[in-house]
Amino acid sequence: MERLQGIAVSPGIAIGEALVLDNEGFRIPRRFLPRDAVEDELERLHGAFDAAVAEVEFNRQQVADQLGEQYAAIFSAHLQMLRDRRLHEEIEAMIRERHYSPEYSVSRALRRYAKVFQSLEGQYMAERANDIFDIEKRILRNLLGASREELSQVTSPVLVLAHNLTPSETANLNPKFALGMVTEIGGPGSHTAIVAEGLGIPAVVGVGDFLTDISGGDTVIIDGDQGQIILHPDEETLAHYRHEVEEQRTLATKLESLRDLPADTQDGTRIKLMGNIEFPYEVEQCKLRGADGIGLYRTEFLYLGREDDPTEESHFESYSSVVQAVGGKPVVMRTLDLGADKMRSLPDPEDERNPFLGLRSIRLALRNRDLFRIQLRAILRASALGDIRIMFPLISTLMEFRQAKMVLADAMEDLEETGAAFNRDLKVGMMVEVPSAVMMMDRFVEEVDFFSIGTNDLIQYCLAVDRSNKDVANLYTAADPAVIRMIRMAVDTANQHGVPISMCGQMSGNPMYTMLLLGMGLRNLSVTPAAIPEVKRVCRSVTIEHCEKIAKHVSELESSRHVKTFLKEELSKVFPEFPL
Repeated sequence: MERLQGIAVSPGIAIGEALVLDNEGFRIPRRFLPRDAVEDELERLHGAFDAAVAEVEFNRQQVADQLGEQYAAIFSAHLQMLRDRRLHEEIEAMIRERHYSPEYSVSRALRRYAKVFQSLEGQYMAERANDIFDIEKRILRNLLGASREELSQVTSPVLVLAHNLTPSETANLNPKFALGMVTEIGGPGSHTAIVAEGLGIPAVVGVGDFLTDISGGDTVIIDGDQGQIILHPDEETLAHYRHEVEEQRTLATKLESLRDLPADTQDGTRIKLMGNIEFPYEVEQCKLRGADGIGLYRTEFLYLGREDDPTEESHFESYSSVVQAVGGKPVVMRTLDLGADKMRSLPDPEDERNPFLGLRSIRLALRNRDLFRIQLRAILRASALGDIRIMFPLISTLMEFRQAKMVLADAMEDLEETGAAFNRDLKVGMMVEVPSAVMMMDRFVEEVDFFSIGTNDLIQYCLAVDRSNKDVANLYTAADPAVIRMIRMAVDTANQHGVPISMCGQMSGNPMYTMLLLGMGLRNLSVTPAAIPEVKRVCRSVTIEHCEKIAKHVSELESSRHVKTFLKEELSKVFPEFPL
């Protein structure tokens, strides 16, 4: 058994078989063969080995001709291993005797050899392990005939283990079959982490290199509460986590009773709990948990995983389906929030060394106004069907907000000329995600209809921490006193001027922070559908006076560690069942 520590990004416990995707995205299945298929599969294995040998021989000859025999020696070593009789016999035995698939047998045998080399001292031995992984990929490529398998095609319950998953790949996971996910790289607040949380599946990122220690089909435990994964768990550990799963199911059942109740505090203060969604079908999850509407519809996933840009009609279809599904409740639609590096239809930025500080979000939209107008026209058309509100992301200056409103006005004129119906008085707001926006809140209040604090970006810009970098992940925390001060400044300014303000970042969906946020004056929170019952439970268990005392005490603390410890202690008093 091996226990690995990563970064918890989506809570919950998942136990199941591993679906392993290596760096190139190969799925390594553990498939058992029927007895009458063994000979055919052995023939397929031999064909893959023969093809791999031919490729290596070709590469060896090319390098020898161009650079000399001494540089071709590495390929000679690869050929020697590919032709090794003991390796062939070991793999064939797994196929004949255990009825393992050729893919799983190759992976299991070669990873065992690689692990031996990795355990030996010296750089030379470590390099030999890399040679073995190279051979493994070459054989798998010939066995599978393709690279990354579409994760949307997974049709049996698995835990997805990968070097990395893009946001669009994560979005394609079906929660019915993808019970949890783990990646070697990444950090909290990354788009991949946000999508995993939205899907409601346990997820851990930034674990470091571990894929060589696991094969497809092996039993794995993902602890999304503590940020751990357990490889090859023993029976005692399995029993412990199965008990945890049952307790969480029991808690979820209890929380279901809150669905139709308001999130009023015990002293009668109304708290609005909205849902964050990426896809139209998630509206049902929000309704099942009693959401007061949609506080954040992330529209950028319409753009991901496609070669061309979505048309106005495809935008309109998605938006209209959401606004019709919510049944008259408000829907806050955030316009495109992606970097130029994620848009296949646009040329790659020439000097995008730091995408988080580059051409992204509202900057990208204002640079590509035709693209922006298409989205705005679709949102406006959908506004004729219900209570749609529009929100611009990553606003850092007054000029940006004014320019965005000018493009919106242009889109309105376009629709008026065509006679299309829309709500000319729809509310227009902005995300508060950068320190400059907080510092200029006293000016923004004169021009916006509402604010929404996006803590995922605000934390990284406030603390100068790349939220997707596991090496500095320990510095990325909503509990940092500087972040809390910035949130308080934003809330105080908005409340003083009577401008509605909410929070829609991951911080708002963590029950540990609920009392603090209420104590700082927030009355509108937008969270992932799965978090609604837990946050509602906390709201209904406290008074505003108690929350204000908590916020005052937190303002006197000097470190995130002290803030977290205090907030966990306070939460345990009102929500003792919650896993801390």
